[in-house]
Amino acid sequence: MSLNISQLGKRYGDTIVFSQVSLSVAPGEFVAIVGESGVGKSTLLNCMAGLDSWDEGTVLLNGADLGAMSDDQRALLRRRHVGFVFQAFHVLPHLDVAQNVALPLLLLGQPDDARVQTLLEAVGLGGLGSRLPQQLSGGQLQRVAIARALVHRPGLLLADEPTGNLDPATAARVMDALIAQTREHGAAMVLVTHSVAAAARADRVLHLSADGITD
Repeated sequence: MSLNISQLGKRYGDTIVFSQVSLSVAPGEFVAIVGESGVGKSTLLNCMAGLDSWDEGTVLLNGADLGAMSDDQRALLRRRHVGFVFQAFHVLPHLDVAQNVALPLLLLGQPDDARVQTLLEAVGLGGLGSRLPQQLSGGQLQRVAIARALVHRPGLLLADEPTGNLDPATAARVMDALIAQTREHGAAMVLVTHSVAAAARADRVLHLSADGITD
């Protein structure tokens, strides 16, 4: 899935978050976005998914203009084609690991227990499917979030500081899982991060500032 952003701008009242942001991500490409705290990296990622609004410019996913869609249309597009890994995990505490990972498939009406188990093995959580989130470490929870984001084989994966709360060894394992799974399915990935180590593994690193984005 391709992503094309042109002259994107976002404001809160009179405060400019970012402006004139243009970038393209090709199918299968891994792009990292870095920048100072408060420059709007997470907001930009949310705009890519149609989770946040913007004030000027366009966001195209495989040529489809997110800005011209209704909320319901954007939600359906995300459900089918986009995976999102949140920094705060956002796993559901009353569901076990396997049920959390299976959610995107259930929303699509395509339950597939075998795919869930295969992905849990791939991210190093084999045998933990029946555990509840409160029984897991932070690194394990992040891998649950990654498996959930990838289980429906999205064409675009968006990851917001997925290693931000993890120690270096666990962070490296989480990045291994992310990269291996997106590469296997030819998905594009956009990673927002402060981590030099995580950004270094991308095909391309972009720097976001209030004035735009640069290589």
